[in-house]
Amino acid sequence: MVVGRLRKPHGLKGDCAVFPLTDQPDDVFAQGRAVWVMNLEGEVIAGPLEIERTRGYHRQWLVSFRGHESRDAIEPWCGKFLSAPAETLTPPAEGEVYVDELAGFVVETLSGDALGIVTAVIELPAGLTLEVQGPKREFLLPFRKEFVKEVARDRRRLRVELPEGLVE
Repeated sequence: MVVGRLRKPHGLKGDCAVFPLTDQPDDVFAQGRAVWVMNLEGEVIAGPLEIERTRGYHRQWLVSFRGHESRDAIEPWCGKFLSAPAETLTPPAEGEVYVDELAGFVVETLSGDALGIVTAVIELPAGLTLEVQGPKREFLLPFRKEFVKEVARDRRRLRVELPEGLVE
């Protein structure tokens, strides 16, 4: 699971600025935790790396890795991503879901009528949008509280209340 984006080295002792992609950076980037460096294709290019030092820094975190004590050691990883095994992270709370799990969820109305299956998740400037393949055609559904009323992660279902004319 991707948990952060490596930004740039900070100082001369191997600290790296990390932009967190998690709601719990203090747990995910805790001293002693193992993380992996991944590229955009999802390939692991380094790791496991043990976090040696960590602290919040503005909207980012400064992280250093055991055995990588120089700026030169971490510079090739700039712009890459940090990941951690999903089983080591806090699972989503009731009514929450990991974004990458949404594909394949059944979409149904509050009364239980099936509307379709999520086939893709699209990140737009206005927020996440779900591509739903319905019985006659596909439609786009904003992943927002006013439309998605219930998330049943265990059953892989979304219960929605759609605006007039969205599916027609």
